[in-house]
Amino acid sequence: MILLAVEAAFSTEWLLWPAVSAGVVAVATALGLPLGLPGEVLLFAVLTVAATLLSRRLIQRVNPSDSPDINARDGRLIGQRAQVVQAFTDGRGRVFVSGAEWPAELEGEAPMVGESVIVEGIDGPKLKVRAA
Repeated sequence: MILLAVEAAFSTEWLLWPAVSAGVVAVATALGLPLGLPGEVLLFAVLTVAATLLSRRLIQRVNPSDSPDINARDGRLIGQRAQVVQAFTDGRGRVFVSGAEWPAELEGEAPMVGESVIVEGIDGPKLKVRAA
């Protein structure tokens, strides 16, 4: 119960399966199964490992890693059209995309202010762009 209470309070998801396993061991003991302390510890360990591994497979199936993460704004910028807001000099300028202004790098002919570019990648705080 303590593990489940801590999990409910902090929502870490680290204690969920140990809490469930502890509950199953408690029910098994309450039903009078003669496990003894070593058997209870072993059952707890096996259930915790099995539940954790199975839950990881379920989570990967329900939430595949190839779907975009709604919190990873940078990754969603790739492929989007951006507007040049500061002229490119020596391949460096600034663009506006997704509600924010970003420093950008460009190889090749530089577009004028107000023209569009396509975001091809991200290098730290800078966007790699190409002419549209």
